Amino acid sequence: MSIALITGSNGLVGSESVDFFSKKGFDIIGIDNNLREFFFGKDGSTSWVKKKIKKEIKQYSHYNVDIRSYQSLEKIFKKYKKYISIIIHCAAQPSHDYGKNFPILDFNVNATGTLNLLELTKIYCPHAPFIFMSTNKVYGDNPNNLPLVEKKMRWEIKKNHKFFRGINETMSLDNCTHSFFGTSKVYSDLIVQEYGKNVGLKTVCFRAGCITGPNHSGAKLHGFLSYLVKIALKQRTYTIIGYKGKQVRDNIHSNDLVRCFWEFYKNPKKGEVYNIGGTRFSNCSIIEALDYVEKKTKIKIKRIIRKENRVGDHIWYVSNMKKFKKHYPKWRQKYNTRKIIDELIRNFNY
Repeated sequence: MSIALITGSNGLVGSESVDFFSKKGFDIIGIDNNLREFFFGKDGSTSWVKKKIKKEIKQYSHYNVDIRSYQSLEKIFKKYKKYISIIIHCAAQPSHDYGKNFPILDFNVNATGTLNLLELTKIYCPHAPFIFMSTNKVYGDNPNNLPLVEKKMRWEIKKNHKFFRGINETMSLDNCTHSFFGTSKVYSDLIVQEYGKNVGLKTVCFRAGCITGPNHSGAKLHGFLSYLVKIALKQRTYTIIGYKGKQVRDNIHSNDLVRCFWEFYKNPKKGEVYNIGGTRFSNCSIIEALDYVEKKTKIKIKRIIRKENRVGDHIWYVSNMKKFKKHYPKWRQKYNTRKIIDELIRNFNY
């Protein structure tokens, strides 16, 4: 028996991982207590995903456990021990705004929860690759210090700059503003690396840009493209926060991301880090996305533009995946931003 233990199993990346690894023949242990509804209200609830998974995937076992509780997690690890073949850690508090307002909760979920899982992996299943969903927010607002140029629909970086093809893993994590969310993820990112380099676990941090897909419960404070489509189809008002809506996000589909997990599982490394995202293949500004959604839905979206930006928010961020592609040359990206939005519109659940 091979088990994939997946935290945040009803969230976007977690549920995609459940589907993918179950089709690869794994039994699935899903850990998710739907904290998204607590963070973001009904818009953020993942209960509908849980029902869908339990109905469609027979080898799925669900545990309504909080990753902040070492004792609760240990019962699961102690039960399955050597049968756990991979840990995919997606559970998190993912919002800048919520992290600022509730920094202790934010840190306990993101940092303490990650440390609990690493320590239990070390004790009960040290053979299992440990995949951690990190974030590009570990770089703080350092990307905002790049030589950026304001254009009609977006911010861009000068073509002769070394990061024109995207930001790689050499960008510094220091001397910048991170946001409280970014800070808790920095700790998690570094401790995951340390358990690889120092303890010898097969660990990896995927520093992702914007992730989305059909199982995304987009909310006002998290889930950019999914929330934007929801706003359009429910004819609500969309609030643009800072930078005139010209801030650039690269967008990776959850299936493209989970196929990265599979490549790492087949050939794991110790304490590795990869920037993961849409790259130059899949990115857009906020207003470019708004215009495209309006075009596809034929619905005019009401917009409010706030001048002040979120603390630590990026003006321009495009990932460079050259390092990952060098290590795993068989991986290919399938979805660009327009294809992602088209799918979100087709699969929207009213």
